[in-house]
Amino acid sequence: MEISPFSVMVAIGLLTGASLAARAARRYGPGDDGPLRDVVPWALIGGLLGAHLMHVLAYHPELLREQGFWVLFKFWDGISSMGGVIGALAGIGLFFHRRHLRLRPYLDALALGTAPGWAIARIGCFLVHDHPGVRTNFPLAVAFPGGARHDLGLYDVFVLGILSAILYWMARRRPPMGTLMAILAIGYSVPRFLLDFLRATDYGLVDGRIFGLTPAQYVAPLLVATGIWLLFPSARRQEA
Repeated sequence: MEISPFSVMVAIGLLTGASLAARAARRYGPGDDGPLRDVVPWALIGGLLGAHLMHVLAYHPELLREQGFWVLFKFWDGISSMGGVIGALAGIGLFFHRRHLRLRPYLDALALGTAPGWAIARIGCFLVHDHPGVRTNFPLAVAFPGGARHDLGLYDVFVLGILSAILYWMARRRPPMGTLMAILAIGYSVPRFLLDFLRATDYGLVDGRIFGLTPAQYVAPLLVATGIWLLFPSARRQEA
């Protein structure tokens, strides 16, 4: 069985993200990394389910007509990174709820693991060029059949890499609880919303659009709103 570079980088990203989140919990708070180690299977299963379901139901609903209801269970065949984020968050939230643990104290540690882990996984997207953009002469354009195009996977690597550096710089300043996750939610969602306008509509398996926007562009404002919501109690505690 052939193992694709995408699968390898996703696996490395997941392992790296989980390790960094646990390390961040010990170093920056709340001090106990046990829940973040135990939550990994929940995040993985939730992420896999969310990634595939969003790929089918939001991006490519035509697959239901072509392959039938069983396509929903082909978790290895097509994923959406934004759906993976939503699914992973749902899995994490369910785990903490079942354990009767507060999630908020661990959010910043999760952010410090998620950003670099996601950046590594996105390298896999770039290696297989599965997010082609419109044609361009931009210096970072990638050669595709028929001409150079934007590669949205590459741009995501840059966005998440820069966010990782910002988050670790801010972590040393000990910001109020929830600030780092808020920065990740806002700092990724705004560029992602804008970059999705560069996605190709004339190459390969075209991502679905809903009233001209990709499904991720509808999720992005919700993540921004969540980030803003996290910042307000942080600001109040800082003033106190």
